[in-house]
Amino acid sequence: MRVLLNEAVSQDAYTAAGVSQRHADSAVAALVAQLAKIDTGKPSRVVPLPGHYASVLRLDERTGIAFGTDGVGTKMVLAEQLGRFETIGIDCIAMNVNDLICVGAEPIALVDFILCREANSEICEQIGRGLRVGAERAGVEIPGGEIAQVGDVVSGWELGGSAIGLVELDAIVRGDRIEAGDALIGLPSSGLHSNGYTLARKVLADLAMDDDRLGRPLGDVLLEPTTIYVRAIGELLASDLDVRGLAHITGDGLNNLLRLSREVGYELTDPLDVPPVFGLIQELGGIADAEMHEVFNMGLGFVCLVPDADADAAASLLAAHHPGARRIGAVTDDAGAVTRA
Repeated sequence: MRVLLNEAVSQDAYTAAGVSQRHADSAVAALVAQLAKIDTGKPSRVVPLPGHYASVLRLDERTGIAFGTDGVGTKMVLAEQLGRFETIGIDCIAMNVNDLICVGAEPIALVDFILCREANSEICEQIGRGLRVGAERAGVEIPGGEIAQVGDVVSGWELGGSAIGLVELDAIVRGDRIEAGDALIGLPSSGLHSNGYTLARKVLADLAMDDDRLGRPLGDVLLEPTTIYVRAIGELLASDLDVRGLAHITGDGLNNLLRLSREVGYELTDPLDVPPVFGLIQELGGIADAEMHEVFNMGLGFVCLVPDADADAAASLLAAHHPGARRIGAVTDDAGAVTRA
């Protein structure tokens, strides 16, 4: 029996925790409607990639600049609670570069943006340590950034960044060549990554951060940094394999696949293992399966789409970087549906 994983759900638990994805979607639509009216008086450099993970501008006739911006969300609240900021910079790098590679770009640089009530050198040193580790894993430079002391705006700390990359215009991975029968290759996540923490923190609030029912302290599990997929995807793109789509699975879960093409559907026949932390959140929060799959990555951090004939080779290449990567399903002709067999 096929189970529809992206059916419209109320997100009761997430909304009760303080986040409404429906409101966010309408807010973005209102913002984009105004931005679309911008008239610079010059021909646009924008490469149309509606709904994709990163934006691309034409630098010249051959080269595009890919860019995006993102932060670590309320995972920072947990870092503050534990007084541990040394890995949060890795998350900031990951959330940005993992989006850039979805258009086939090579990330080259990022600038960070820190908002705080009052600057603190020890905390900034810890954040900087994570940014350095993340930058080295992703192969990017950090030529600058900004720290703003805005106590009237934030009571604690917030970290975000903006990243740029380079991509040949004729090599942009748009997702427009995806067709029914193509294989889905899934790459494991390291846990929650940097999404769904508002809900996770509320559900787990009564547990001590040294609770070890998951095999190690809960605080360690929740602060596990987001996996950076840049080097694996870079090698895949440099191979002779036909890469037709790349998807970073973040907030909105498996619905992220629909950012590539709404003319096809996606069916999971052999999903990756779900890390125990998701089961704990679901059990303690009484959260329905559909909402869990719409809020969290559920162990699936990234998806590559290749023709069926390239599936084994792609899975082998990716598993060398991220053990456990494997074929998890296929593209269907059921447009807009994400299902599990």
